[in-house]
Amino acid sequence: MLLHEKIKAIRNFKGIKQKPIADALNMTVQSYSYKERGKRSITTNELELIAKQLEVPISIFFEDNFNVKFNEIVPKQAI
Repeated sequence: MLLHEKIKAIRNFKGIKQKPIADALNMTVQSYSYKERGKRSITTNELELIAKQLEVPISIFFEDNFNVKFNEIVPKQAI
């Protein structure tokens, strides 16, 4: 799964709309949507803000065995 796909999956799983994330990034929903669809790159600073908005550690985006439900329910320390 690619970075932008993981971001979208987590956002959808948590029931968060694009607008609060776009607001935190100081951009329009349309601009954020391009990033979430992989049409525009995501900077490190943007990824940090996205992780904060989604209330997840930034490392979750780089896990090879990414599973939205598994990562949400089971804390990393319990694995």
